[in-house]
Amino acid sequence: MSNEHERIGISGGTFDPIHYGHLIISEEIRVNFKLDKVIFIPTGKPPHKSQSEVTESEHRFNMVNIAIHTNPSFEVSRIEMEREGYIYTIDTMSRLKAELGESSELFFITGADIVWDLPKWKKPEQLFDLCEMIVAYRPGYLKEDFFSEIEKLKIKYGAKINVAETSIIGISSTEIRNRVRAGNSIKYLVPEDVEKYIHDNNLYR
Repeated sequence: MSNEHERIGISGGTFDPIHYGHLIISEEIRVNFKLDKVIFIPTGKPPHKSQSEVTESEHRFNMVNIAIHTNPSFEVSRIEMEREGYIYTIDTMSRLKAELGESSELFFITGADIVWDLPKWKKPEQLFDLCEMIVAYRPGYLKEDFFSEIEKLKIKYGAKINVAETSIIGISSTEIRNRVRAGNSIKYLVPEDVEKYIHDNNLYR
């Protein structure tokens, strides 16, 4: 448990696998928003995907751990892996707030595509009370519509939503999995040790 005031970024996802896009954007956000650290949280059983679609959580955790080990400001948590059944963001953030202490400020890091889905999430009002959001904007969304939707969330829920203009990293986990299945190179898409882990454990084949 933290005894001091900290600004903590929370980056959740399947990370199947984690890649340089995740790492670059998280580091940019950490620096630009003056966060003390970023905690990566691999999902246990994502509520929107069947278990057969997602690689075993232990492998995904290990890959994140390998990818971030050189950055002392990055951590990885098992908080969602240790729980059975569907895990919702509000449950994770509530538990983190209790563990990290009331003095800690939590910032949930997410992508631009999530903005329109937030009202459908479990207990959005409580979620916005627990943390601020940092949304990584990228081209592909009409800025006027994007900021209009954010304004609606602020008015309806009192949400605190920050927009991060991040580097454009054209890498996706789906692309990496498809490349591995096809026997193509994934060099420079993921850290070298993550690439080795994928091959050593015969993942995505």
